[in-house]
Amino acid sequence: MAETKLKDLSSLRPSLKKLINAPFASPATTPAPPQIRNIYQRLSREAKSRKYGERPWITIAAAATFTLNSPSSLSHLHSTSSSLIPHPTLPSLTPPLTPLLLAELIREVGLKCISFNGIPRTINCLNAFRSDLEVNPWSSSLSSVPSRTVTTSNINNTISRGNALWKSIYTPHHGKLTQKLALAHPDLPGYILQGHYAMLLADPPRHVEGGVPRQARLGRCLTSLVAIACLRAQRGVGPQVLSHVYGLRKAVEQGLHREEFEDEEEREGMERLAGDEGCEWILESVDKIARAIGGGGFAGWEREVDQDQDQDRDQQDGVEDDTRLDGEVSEVGNVAEEMEEELQGGTGSGMGRGRESKL
Repeated sequence: MAETKLKDLSSLRPSLKKLINAPFASPATTPAPPQIRNIYQRLSREAKSRKYGERPWITIAAAATFTLNSPSSLSHLHSTSSSLIPHPTLPSLTPPLTPLLLAELIREVGLKCISFNGIPRTINCLNAFRSDLEVNPWSSSLSSVPSRTVTTSNINNTISRGNALWKSIYTPHHGKLTQKLALAHPDLPGYILQGHYAMLLADPPRHVEGGVPRQARLGRCLTSLVAIACLRAQRGVGPQVLSHVYGLRKAVEQGLHREEFEDEEEREGMERLAGDEGCEWILESVDKIARAIGGGGFAGWEREVDQDQDQDRDQQDGVEDDTRLDGEVSEVGNVAEEMEEELQGGTGSGMGRGRESKL
């Protein structure tokens, strides 16, 4: 075999470049569809009428948009939500979401999307989104100091936060799930808990210098919304969607929404979102965004613009999703199923069928 010369590797032949950028491989990001602003506006109106709050619907929309790899749609989300959030006429415990805080919130959502979508899509979207924000005079005030750097002095606390988040979502089955992951690969639970839950999904302490402002931090509840939205938009991971729906309910069951939201209306809005109607709205909202944007790769949504087709697909999906999830619950290792039994039985904090109005 002839020895390959280094100079032969310094450039790519045209046929290789063409293959890398072949249209069937969907090499580029997904463009924003013409109707995306209308969809975001609709979600905002629905969230307001149902009293779910502003940050939840923006979090859901941003996570779905990151998953669908559409940075130009993120810019529409930011400008749309900025124009729709009214200035409060009465004093509120929670400061209003300014355009700067909205940008910080969307960037934080994108960062946490890494745990569900992988790094490349977040890099694509965050870079493009940051570039689009440059036209605003306040863009220079965006956070620039990291807050998740691990050092010898904070490593133990970082790991503890990750373990606490894992337990909060999957209790009392967190140990069983860890063992099941270890059977798949011995390094899997350690990497997930330390690399994702500790380093990324669990927010750094509030006193840590740097990072995003408090109003833009996601916390436990909004992080569950990120997980649900990403996984729903991603497709093919119904068992994980189911688990994180129960994870959202766990957050409310544990009263974490009362720690993370200072305004009582926001707390009640999160309780509504954790209920059956709220969770259905979350999934349906993601579906609307996904059908509008479309997207290749693992998302695989076909872009739809005809409203009649959209309604027909809604009805079909309702039947197909029920059938699929019923058959796949056992594939989660019975974790989601056991979480369902626990919630319905009211173990722990007594949040069972007697509170079906909210959960």
